[in-house]
Amino acid sequence: MKFYLSSYKIGNQSDKLIEMAKNGNKKVAYISNALDFSTDSERRIKSEQADIDDLVNLEFIVEKFDLRDYFDNKENLEKDISKYDIIWVRGGNTFVLRQAMKLSGFDKLLKNLSKNKNNIIYGGYSAGICVLSPNLKGLEFVDDVNQFPYSQQKKAVFEGLGILNYAIVPHYKSKNHSETDDVDKVVDYYIKNKVLFKALTDEEVIIIE
Repeated sequence: MKFYLSSYKIGNQSDKLIEMAKNGNKKVAYISNALDFSTDSERRIKSEQADIDDLVNLEFIVEKFDLRDYFDNKENLEKDISKYDIIWVRGGNTFVLRQAMKLSGFDKLLKNLSKNKNNIIYGGYSAGICVLSPNLKGLEFVDDVNQFPYSQQKKAVFEGLGILNYAIVPHYKSKNHSETDDVDKVVDYYIKNKVLFKALTDEEVIIIE
């Protein structure tokens, strides 16, 4: 598995993302479950469409992929996700996204996929990259840990996927992002508790091939 991990939106290495996908069919599973806490459907739809437009402008074929469809249907998740070359997981609330990954079995599937040498690309931004860390402790300074949009889950999940051996801090020192001040608190927490991390401004991207 390859990784294109952006702090915000596509980031500043879109040409590299295109290059990474050149051997595939450019089909993208767009996952926006980090927004499942939202009650503003109009705003959500506009935000999702903006993301999709960004990917389509890079000549990708984008389809929405809702993890909620697999809460009671985990057996079909692997088959359905195998249709895509790119898994793109957007930002929102990291703890909500983590709940959706757990309830759908996507967390276990993703960990298995990450261990294999294949052409699948995991990409995304903000919450979509934070979940890859060993632990989510500290992110409660930015995201509301008490959001429980799913009836099946009423307890926060602090265990990250552990695909990376470090945490990622998006939106660091990014003047135009509303969460920047809270992000400083996350960085302070990580330093104080000796947590290995990488901080990204909103233009930066981590690429792992």
